[in-house]
Amino acid sequence: MPNSHEILDLISIMIDAFFYFIGHPTYSTSIAMLFGLYFCFSSPQDQRGASWNDDAYQEVGLIMSLIALRQGLDLFEDFRVDIDRLDFQFQSTLLDLNPILNSTMSFGFDGISFCFYILTLFIFPVCFIAVWLIRDVAREFVAILLSVELLLILSFTSTDLLFFYIFFESILIPMFIMIGLFGSRERKIKASNYFFLYTLFGSLFMLFGIFYLYYITSTTSIISLLNYNFNQNDQLLLWLAFFMAFAVKIPMFPFHIWLLEAHVESPTIGSVILASLLLKLGGYGFLRFSLPLFPIASNFFSPIINTFSLIGVIYASLATIRQIDFKRIIAYSSIAHMNLLVLGLFSFTKQGIEGAIFLMIAHGIVSSALFFCVGVLYERHHSRLLKYYGGVVQVMPIFSIIFFFFTLANMGFPATCNFVGELLVLIGIFQNNTSVLLLAATGVVLSAIYSIWLFNRVIFGTLKIKAVNFFIDLLEIEIIVFLPLLILGLFFGIHTTSIFDLLNIPVDLIVSKNFCK
Repeated sequence: MPNSHEILDLISIMIDAFFYFIGHPTYSTSIAMLFGLYFCFSSPQDQRGASWNDDAYQEVGLIMSLIALRQGLDLFEDFRVDIDRLDFQFQSTLLDLNPILNSTMSFGFDGISFCFYILTLFIFPVCFIAVWLIRDVAREFVAILLSVELLLILSFTSTDLLFFYIFFESILIPMFIMIGLFGSRERKIKASNYFFLYTLFGSLFMLFGIFYLYYITSTTSIISLLNYNFNQNDQLLLWLAFFMAFAVKIPMFPFHIWLLEAHVESPTIGSVILASLLLKLGGYGFLRFSLPLFPIASNFFSPIINTFSLIGVIYASLATIRQIDFKRIIAYSSIAHMNLLVLGLFSFTKQGIEGAIFLMIAHGIVSSALFFCVGVLYERHHSRLLKYYGGVVQVMPIFSIIFFFFTLANMGFPATCNFVGELLVLIGIFQNNTSVLLLAATGVVLSAIYSIWLFNRVIFGTLKIKAVNFFIDLLEIEIIVFLPLLILGLFFGIHTTSIFDLLNIPVDLIVSKNFCK
């Protein structure tokens, strides 16, 4: 019987050949995930009944995610940045429910969806590399990661509202299992229940909204809906229904409680996926549905959005300074950044919206790295309480340098990716409302305070050898995990045109449809 490496090489060749004939990027990347799931749950056995070891499952996941990434990068070369957003590129229909229901399982890309598609493809290979750091990993864990990646790809590329909702909600299942089975502490069951119930409750309003929207328009095609003029009363009602789903997912204040529990109790990779990708589904929902479909309602409710977001930015920033748990600090920081970018989305300016999208991408990179930093320390010392740490630079200099870079990025230091997004968001807010700008800028200042405070508390000071005694710097595989995130964090802080070229026309169309004041 061939060994696992030979089988994986054969799989890679088969998939490459299959992709050559398929052509559509969503199908090709999705099939990579399905291949991985198939081999996770039907592992080959030799004559003695022995199946693959854990490393083989991790190799399957990594290879599938790298193949999907390669397909996405190949697509970037063919993606046109000068095409009308209403004409989604690479459109394809997999399932047509007509005449039973005027709905299709269809997929396509514009510049906005393509950004989140590529972010998904970049994050998951890093997660699969990090799987090697987990002791006694089960093949079910790899299968969960493949399932989440598949559903995220389908969510970001769906051009039908009904199927977007199906994929959007289906992500709850593997993430619920991941937190409940592979969480780090005894509260993991409570955290998984919080995550599931909060997000499901919010999404039920969206489901009712979809039913009403279909009753009005007789279609769930996003392209058709973008050309439909809803009356004011319908916009107000539908906007509120969709708002509940996306506000919980981001999460906006006061719907943020579930995120703290989920982050703290999740395994490190679970926290990375939550912060870098799942929260972005909320922002993507505002961009894809709330802003372009319901412009009158978006303007009408913008004062409420600004109020909630400002409270979220300032409250989360102040709460961050008060925390003593490493993970809760990063979780509160994520809430503050996500509420800040919501202010950019509802500034109704090109700079604000582009800055919010850029900040979502930057936050996906930086928050992933910070949660991996937490994981590195937790794996060595099995504690996330700050009182046990100090003077880490004396024994982990490489880790300290990497942690320093991402601390700077988190506080929006120039030449890092967060700086570009935060600056544009603040410019957009300034053009819309100077009072909101002053309060939002307070959150940015607080971000610098708690970032520097956290770094000084952990890295400098007296080495507490009575509390922690397993001192070893980053392993090679840990450096490999951090390296792509570090490169991307620096690259997008210096070279921004690759993203803004993708966003130029889609954002122009959102602004022109909505909010010329």
